Formats: sequence, structure tokens, C-alpha cells
Amino acid sequence: MRRLIFLLTLWPAIASAAFGEADVLFLGEQHDNPHHHARQAEIVREVAPVALVFEMLTPEQAEKVTPALVGDADALGAALVWSDSGWPDFAMYHPIFAAAPEASVYGAAVPRDLARRAMEAGAEGVFGEEAARYGLTEPLPEDQQASREEMQMAAHCDALPVEMLPMMVEVQRLRDARLAQAALQALEDTGGPVVVITGNGHARKDWGAPAALARVAPEVTVHSLGQGETPTGAPEGGFDAVEITDPVEREDPCAAFATEEG
Repeated sequence: MRRLIFLLTLWPAIASAAFGEADVLFLGEQHDNPHHHARQAEIVREVAPVALVFEMLTPEQAEKVTPALVGDADALGAALVWSDSGWPDFAMYHPIFAAAPEASVYGAAVPRDLARRAMEAGAEGVFGEEAARYGLTEPLPEDQQASREEMQMAAHCDALPVEMLPMMVEVQRLRDARLAQAALQALEDTGGPVVVITGNGHARKDWGAPAALARVAPEVTVHSLGQGETPTGAPEGGFDAVEITDPVEREDPCAAFATEEG
């Protein structure tokens, strides 16, 4: 596997040192790339966090994780009912748990029913009493709103009705805030360091979960890793470091949206 690391200094050793000094470390991924998960597990072993936050788990699922279960991949996957979650194969994620078996595990997933409600009532309407604290009562800057809507359209193969785009952005804002909230709770509970496992879009520092965390707790030191693939390169957004790995074979994600002509 090839891995290229980009930092302001371009030195991997400095990247690793910065990660180790962070109170909260966001490790981005492309969800179906096993190279990205292997790198996350490697960093978790190096950092030895006392808490792990997963975008993929609800708080209720996270409460089921114990050191004994972490030692048995099949048992842990079954306890989490991972096969019904819609996330890629648990075999890619288990090494991350195993890299810090004693860490407290937190879940930051937004259940589907809440995501649907956010599309109707906005992120503010479902987040709870801290919505204003996390900026959910404020409209996004116009340029950021437009960029987010463009990204949602591209992610859905240009097949979404235009009127749905603001709703999709609200769901992403909700997920960013939930991740930030869970990371801060984990830090307050344990003292850190905390590692957050999430997609690249949520790990970006310019407007993802790290930005939401910085808003409510500017004193917390946050670092973020984005992971891309050749030949497409770095993921969009601001990161402290970006690593580029080999791609994986995958079906055309737009095939489901295709229609026959004539």
C-alpha cells in the first residue's frame, strides 16, 4: 500500500507528534477503504486514547462495548448488530476498537428518524437545548451553504431535486454537531486524549465537527487527518494532515440513479 502524507512541513514524524499532543483527534476516512481503517487503527495504537468516538455507533450501541467483547470480533459485531447498520464490513472497523481495548467508547450516530425530522424541522429543531451553542440556530454563510449544496448534489450523482439540497445540508450540520458534542463529552468525562472516527466530510476543520467543537470549546486542542485515494487525491476541506492511499475497487455509485434512455 502506498501512502503519501501532506502537512505544512511535509514530515510524517511531525504529523504523528501533533496528533499525540491533541486533546481531540479526528481521523477521517472514506468508509469503504480498508487502507484508511488500517491507518486509523495504527494511529489509535500510537496515541493510546482513553476514549473513542464513532460516527457509526449510537450511544446505546456504544454502551454495549466492553474490553471482553473487543477481544472477540464476531461477538462485538453481533452485539452491535453491525450487519444491519449499513456500514461496510465490521472486519475493517474491529482493529480500531482492538487498538485501544480499554478505551471508553462513545456513539455519535444520528438515527434515521432524527435525520428525517431534521430535514423537516432543521438541525435546530432536533438537536436539543444546546442548538444555539453549536451554531445550529444561525444560517450558514451564503458561500458555505452553496458549496455544501453543490457537494450534496455531487454526492448523490446530480439526481436530487434542488429543493432537497438545503434539507440534506441540515442533516450534515446535525451530524457535525453531534460528533462535536460527543467528543467534548468524552473529553470532559475522561480527560482525553479522545479519537473520533468519522468520514472525511465531518473531519474537515473549516466547517465540519472540529469547527463546531472549536466554537463551544476553543481551549481544546484539536487536530484532524483527512484520507484520500489515488488518483483523485486529497479530500475537500481543511485538515492538519492529509494522507493519500491506494484506491479500492468499487461499483459505480451512480449506477443506481441511472435510467434507460428511449
